[in-house]
Amino acid sequence: MPRVLLIEDDRAVREGVRLALRRQGHDVAAAGTGEDGLEQLRSFRPDVVVLDLMLPGMSGLDVCRRIRGADDQVPIIMATARGDDVDIVVGLEAGADDYVVKPVQARVLEARIRAVLRRVGGTPSDGTTPKTETHGELTIDRAALTVTHQGAPVALAPSELRLLLTLSASPGQVFSRQQLLEAVWEHSYHGDSRLVDACVKRLRTKMGEPPGQPRYIQTVRGFGYQFRSR
Repeated sequence: MPRVLLIEDDRAVREGVRLALRRQGHDVAAAGTGEDGLEQLRSFRPDVVVLDLMLPGMSGLDVCRRIRGADDQVPIIMATARGDDVDIVVGLEAGADDYVVKPVQARVLEARIRAVLRRVGGTPSDGTTPKTETHGELTIDRAALTVTHQGAPVALAPSELRLLLTLSASPGQVFSRQQLLEAVWEHSYHGDSRLVDACVKRLRTKMGEPPGQPRYIQTVRGFGYQFRSR
């Protein structure tokens, strides 16, 4: 039974979402503040966090950064008000894996939770890709789902790992943002390319890519991204 930590200050919304997720078979813990959410994160050990950005006291963005700063790789789905483009971009860059727009529809949230949990398992091997591959100073172990850079482990969130596995499986191949949305986030409709761009930005930072001079993940202007094996 997947464990979901819901951090939402609005009591009515919190109870409504908690009830809906429990009906879908999730084990749900709920918190009304960021501080309480972080406390429950340590004791409850959720499989996924659903995080409201507009929290009183410690903001949702600060909670997101605290979780990622602790190298916790738990997936984070943030809930944001409709049209808050800046919040969406900042939230994704802070480390959120996906987002839903408030008011949250239970079936949409359930689909996002299922998708993000599948992402934890990475990308299945096609049987022809080596389980461990080295690209310059970067080593990717597809069986263990680990990444090292210059011999040091790189802690990646599920979306970051799956994006890297997808791109590096076909070095030199150009992927459009929509292709990556479908492969990594399972967005079959015309999705939000900001998910891809923010995830690439975080991935480059964690892999020690020099700003403006990415070594492994190249931007193909007007189309998408490709992985370069160095």
